[in-house]
Amino acid sequence: MTTFAITLLMIVAAYVAGSISSAVLVCKIRGLPDPRTEGSGNPGATNVLRIGGASSAAMVLFFDMLKGALPSYIGYKIGLDAPSLGFIAISACLGHIYPVFFGFKGGKGVATAFGAMAPIGEDLAFTLIATWLVLVFITRYSSVAAMATALLAPVFTWLYDDRFVLPVAMLSTLILIRHKDNIERLRLGEESKVSRKKKQSQ
Repeated sequence: MTTFAITLLMIVAAYVAGSISSAVLVCKIRGLPDPRTEGSGNPGATNVLRIGGASSAAMVLFFDMLKGALPSYIGYKIGLDAPSLGFIAISACLGHIYPVFFGFKGGKGVATAFGAMAPIGEDLAFTLIATWLVLVFITRYSSVAAMATALLAPVFTWLYDDRFVLPVAMLSTLILIRHKDNIERLRLGEESKVSRKKKQSQ
């Protein structure tokens, strides 16, 4: 099998893996409301945090990152070049954003994108997660933290392993494009802040 055929197969496999909505499945297993119709309506970890609490959100975050990390890691191990890895990672994110199994209505793709960057190295993975957490703590806006981390990701990658700056820049661009509605809500002062699920009054 040629390198082109392998890359194409990996791109398709990454899209299929990305199309598995962790948020919808975790909420269904845990008896929580459908994240597509509750909270912000976004099937991602931040919205699951709002409607289901920290443990459910952590599960969603883990599996969403795994969807990006696994195809990228496999592509790296079989020796695909940086642009090919970038397309594979983007395909996983597009699967998350436009999932074939869930009516092509998915999330922002942030966790999946960061997961795809994680196999580059533990240092980069830790830096991305730490940057996002610190920015969420400071701003209380998941969208701001995601966009700022995406902007910094190519810089961090250049510092740790400059071979992968191109695929990381491709992923960062996708994250920023996906957040255009959030940018508008931030401008209007209508963006929701991160908060845990509110306890029901007895």
